[in-house]
This record gives sequence, C-alpha cells and structure tokens, in this order.
Amino acid sequence: MPVVTADLHSALPAILAGVRADAPRARVAYLLTDGGALPAWFSRTLAGLAGHLVGTITVGQAFGGDLEASTLHSGLLAARHVLHADLAIVAQGPGNLGTGTRWGFSGVAVGEAVNAVATLGGRPVGSLRISDADPRPRHRGVSHHSLTAYGRVALAPAELVVPDGLDPALAAQVDAALAPLAGRHRIVSVPADGLDAALRASPVGLSTMGRGLDADHAYFLAAAAAGRRAAALAG
Repeated sequence: MPVVTADLHSALPAILAGVRADAPRARVAYLLTDGGALPAWFSRTLAGLAGHLVGTITVGQAFGGDLEASTLHSGLLAARHVLHADLAIVAQGPGNLGTGTRWGFSGVAVGEAVNAVATLGGRPVGSLRISDADPRPRHRGVSHHSLTAYGRVALAPAELVVPDGLDPALAAQVDAALAPLAGRHRIVSVPADGLDAALRASPVGLSTMGRGLDADHAYFLAAAAAGRRAAALAG
C-alpha cells in the first residue's frame, strides 16, 4: 500500500487533492499521529473532509479517530485490513512543537513513519516541505525538517516527490538540497498539470503557517504531487 508521509497537518488536504485529481474513487485513510494536537476533533480540516476519507485512525497518544491504534504500525495495518484503504496519509495533528533546532521538532517522526511503512511492506512516498515564501531561511527550498527526517531518521528508502513547474530558482535550491539524499531515496519528478485546479477545488481551505495557497503555492503543490504519485502507485 502506498503511504504518503508529511510533517505538517496542513499538508493533508493538499495531498488528498493530488490523489483525487487522478483517482477520485480511491479509498484514502488518514493516520493522525501524536506529534501535534491529540484529539482528532480539534481539527477543523478533518471536519471539512468528512466523506472524503474512508476513515481517520488516531495512533499513539492521539485519540478520537474512527479507529484508534496503539502504534503507527498497528494503525497502518488497520488502514489496510479494516478500512480497506487503497492508500494512506500519515501526518501529525494540528499544532506542533518546534524549538528551531534540527532535532527539536515533532515532525522529525516522519522519518520513523517511513521506517514503519517499509517494515510492513508498504511503499513510502515522502511529501517534502518546499517553500520560497517562508520568512525563515531554514525552511526555504526544502525545509531542514524534511532533510533531517528523510536524510537522518529514515533508514528505509522512500520516493521523495518533487513537482514539475517550480520557479527555476526554487527548483535549483530543491535539487541541490536533495542531492545528498539520492543515495538512499529515489527522487521522483511528478507532472503538476491539473494540480493547481485540484487544490483550488479542495473542500477545505488551504493554509500553512498563516499562508494560503497563493501565498505559498510551492508548499501545497509539493504535497499535491506526493498525493498524485501515491495514486499512481495504488493503480
């Protein structure tokens, strides 16, 4: 089963938009990990996506999903064998803890999610945190959090997705940042045709760190491209 891993809750609707662009009938499960808010009902995004997901599974100390699992591993098994998902999305709940350091961010657990997916025989698809709008230099190009999670924490290989059509300067930054990761992971370029329209058709508003779709287009486009790639792998 393809599983998209992302470090921010705001990526969820964008990933789903990318899936729906090519596979509108795919059964998509969401696994809410406990790096951010613990109760699933805290998420307005999830409320707005009701009917667009086959179910939400809260894992670890998170709670309130359609199903609850003690670990991400058992949650992934539940997505496949209980909810009969064609593919899944893993991301923490809204809100997260960050200290501005390499290791002090709850989203580093994305790397552990890659390991869990691979251990169970799934296909990890990495949604990269890409931006040319974030005012913090450490999050420009590919965020240092993505580079740490996939480059240092993930021990199993994943497909790391880069959308076509990025601004040339941003694309060059992304390529340079990902070059050291190519020895372990597969860097996959995904066509962006139709993804902007799919993002604009999302049933919920898109926002990350207070920036909407037009203010941080590359971030949402990268997440949607990861969803498109997972849909292709799901067949």
